[in-house]
Amino acid sequence: MGTLLYGTSSWSEPTWVGSFYPTGTEPADFLRLYSEHFRTVEADVTYYRVPDARLVEGWRRRTPEGFVLSAKFPRSIVHCGNGPQPDASKLLEPAHCEQDLADFLGAMAGLGPRCGPLVLQFPYFNRASFAERRPFLERLDAFLGRLPATFRYGVELRNKAWIDAELCELLRRHRAALVLVDMSYMPHPAELARRLDLVTTDFVYARLIGDRKAVEAVTKSFDRPVLDQESRLAAWAGLLASLRERVDCGFIYANNHYAGHAPATIRRLMELTGE
Repeated sequence: MGTLLYGTSSWSEPTWVGSFYPTGTEPADFLRLYSEHFRTVEADVTYYRVPDARLVEGWRRRTPEGFVLSAKFPRSIVHCGNGPQPDASKLLEPAHCEQDLADFLGAMAGLGPRCGPLVLQFPYFNRASFAERRPFLERLDAFLGRLPATFRYGVELRNKAWIDAELCELLRRHRAALVLVDMSYMPHPAELARRLDLVTTDFVYARLIGDRKAVEAVTKSFDRPVLDQESRLAAWAGLLASLRERVDCGFIYANNHYAGHAPATIRRLMELTGE
């Protein structure tokens, strides 16, 4: 039975001070205090800029042995557009992203055993980006084939029609995880499991993202849950119970936009899974 590690997407939310972090906590102390509660976290900042070695070394120093920090590939690799629309002509192309890729992997190597999976979080692709998915899959196949085997990788797609057995088989060839996402316009992973084998490598990676608009219509402060996600969490608990029988480990992360307060969401899921 695989070991599941639970955490949140990012640790730097200022409105957690007073609800999760003690009142008066300074941002420099967030990660150290976070690691006293959870054994893993997903770094969101790496999506917006390539981290340098000094930043990553700070993460290593602030966390204990056994802690695991997962991270997203930079936007300059998985999106490449200057605005909301991705630039498909540059996405995953070596000529465009080779230096950022080398810098990103070089920095993340500084975490040593604390480095968790690195996630290729792709945006939704409309027909202006890829008229159909074949060119994207060919580029993804080539990109994954160039990655060093010293890291673990996950792939997140937000085109629901593209998630099928062919994609899963491509990921298996490269020992990459299909990232299981729970967000407003995607099928719940428990539904996907009824028609697909979601295990594509020796670990599971899950992201409880939610619906940004629905949460922010209620609150802009993420210090407490504001949406009832109990039924969806129960579905997650059942799915994780079956998946963990087939993998060595799993990484499960909750976002503030899932229910309003990520620490409460992930703690509730831990209760439901008997952790």
